Amino acid sequence: MKKRRASSIFGFFILTLIVASGVVIATTDIVGGEIKETVMGCFSHIAASGSFAITLPRLVAAIFAFAACLWIASFVSFIFSLFGRRSARLRTVSALTGSLVKCIGLILAVIWALAILGVDVTAAIAGVGIVALVLSFGAQSLVEDVVTGIFIMIEGRINVGDIVVLDDFRGEITSIGARTTAIMDTGGNYKIVNNSDIRNIQNRSADNSLAICDVSISYGTYIPDAEKVVEATSDALLAKYPDVFISRPEYMGVQSLADSAVVLRITATIKEANIFRAQRLMNREYKLAIDAAGIEIPFPQVVVHNAKK
Repeated sequence: MKKRRASSIFGFFILTLIVASGVVIATTDIVGGEIKETVMGCFSHIAASGSFAITLPRLVAAIFAFAACLWIASFVSFIFSLFGRRSARLRTVSALTGSLVKCIGLILAVIWALAILGVDVTAAIAGVGIVALVLSFGAQSLVEDVVTGIFIMIEGRINVGDIVVLDDFRGEITSIGARTTAIMDTGGNYKIVNNSDIRNIQNRSADNSLAICDVSISYGTYIPDAEKVVEATSDALLAKYPDVFISRPEYMGVQSLADSAVVLRITATIKEANIFRAQRLMNREYKLAIDAAGIEIPFPQVVVHNAKK
């Protein structure tokens, strides 16, 4: 994620340098003559007139125009990302909108650059339309991805920052683009999935989650004594870790009578992002409390009999 962000910043910096260079060329006499006139003509379509020709002035103007479109698209996308910091819903909308803006900016950049080089853009677009019609049957998945991405934004069932489970892959949604959605697990591994393939997804952040801790005690332990220890530890857990536990862990009762232990169950309401931390803390604190109270926690034992010959 950091590498991707650094790459985006570097790319925006390069575009800024190119655009700034074009502005300097168009507004000063550092570079005079035809290059300056052609660059200035980008804004009045002077450069788009005439037949197709790749000359130095037109090439410089085309590069400047291409970079200017991408720079504007990147800047608009950045503005949307600023609004997205307020909530997960806005992050989703801004991410998808920013992706669409970049796509549109790239298309406009290519059209503008071709126009500067003297290409008949109208005829080119008509030709592209015919080719697109021919290829549309093979690009159905792309259309499905974009349409699904738009519906994801409209419905708001999943948002950037939500923790989801998709095809046994659990992670946090880091971005929702026009075509793909990126999910990152706790190990930093990414799953990139096409929007049209997002089916039967579980949104674990839609509501609070439940952390479960099972404590085993020996059959010789007086259960009310163990329950007192559990209740006292639950009070201490909420006071000690208020950033993890939304409410006081609740003792549910005797969960099962196992082969060698009586199993007591405790549950706690937490945010899905804290579920693993909460379970580890509960296991630790209840184990320490049970040990301090002198209550035996049974474990499997193997008895070996040595038969006499």
